[in-house]
Amino acid sequence: MTEPELPDEPDREDWTPAMRAALDEALAALAHDDVPVGAVVLRGGEIIAARHNERELTGDPTAHAEVLALRDAAAVVGHWRLDDCTLVVTLEPCAMCAGAMVNGRLGRLVYGTTDPKAGAAGSRFDIVDSALLNHRVPRITGVLAEECGRVLVEFFAARRRAN
Repeated sequence: MTEPELPDEPDREDWTPAMRAALDEALAALAHDDVPVGAVVLRGGEIIAARHNERELTGDPTAHAEVLALRDAAAVVGHWRLDDCTLVVTLEPCAMCAGAMVNGRLGRLVYGTTDPKAGAAGSRFDIVDSALLNHRVPRITGVLAEECGRVLVEFFAARRRAN
C-alpha cells in the first residue's frame, strides 16, 4: 500500500500560526502545573484538535499533549488513520508519542524545540523515521524553537526555585 501524497512542505513561516496555537495550549497547561507542552492537529489547513499536557491534572501517564490531540483528531476524522493530518507540537515528541504517530500513520509532524534528553523524532532517538517500522512520518523542525524552548526553561526554573 502506498502512502498518500501530502502537499509540498510549506516554509517554516507557514507553520507559525499553528505553532502559536500550540503555544497557547502549552500555556494552558500551566493552570494545573503540567509541563507546558501544547499540540494541535491540522487537516486541510484547519485545526481539528488542540490539547496540552494533562498528566498532573488527570494522573494519567499517557496524557501527553500529542497523544490527547491524536485521540481527538481520530474522533473527528472517524478512524485511526491520520495520514492526511499534521501534528504541530511545541516540543519534540518522546518515544511514546512518536510511536503513536507512527501507529496512527500521521501524515506530518512539525515541532518547535528539540528535546536532547528524551526526543524521539531525531535528537535522541528517531522513531518517526525508522526503517524498522512500517510507517515514516515526515517532519519539519525548529518552528518558533526559541519561543517554545523559553516556555519550558521558565517553567522548570520556577519549579526549581519553588523546591
